[in-house]
Amino acid sequence: MPDWIIWVMIPWFLFMFWFFATGGYFMFRKFLKGMPKEDGKSDLDWQDYYIEKTSHLWTDEQRALLEELTQPVPKLFRETAQRTIAGKIGELALREKADRMSERLIIRGYIMATPKRDHKWLIETLNKKEIDLTPYRELLQ
Repeated sequence: MPDWIIWVMIPWFLFMFWFFATGGYFMFRKFLKGMPKEDGKSDLDWQDYYIEKTSHLWTDEQRALLEELTQPVPKLFRETAQRTIAGKIGELALREKADRMSERLIIRGYIMATPKRDHKWLIETLNKKEIDLTPYRELLQ
């Protein structure tokens, strides 16, 4: 076997190893979210429960706001991100016994459901929409 073939195979092997490891990592995370907890329901079951119980509270404008806030998420993962965030927003709405979804609930749920690195986009978007960030300063820190 010529030497150049071996030098082509080594980077290919390393790329494939990285590719499968990355996919396995995300599949394993999804598997863990699907595992039942002490109450018999998984994180995904609770997320679906909160979305189902609060779906009637959402308006088209509020769904558009959630869509706008998740724009930096790659399209492949955006629906999953929106469901996760909507689940957290629904949990807040049920906990506070809200009779309708509000902009404040959506923003608080987004902050609580996303990692800190995503908050920069949120701040930029809210500043463009001229929404006051004062009520959320504590959550953003």
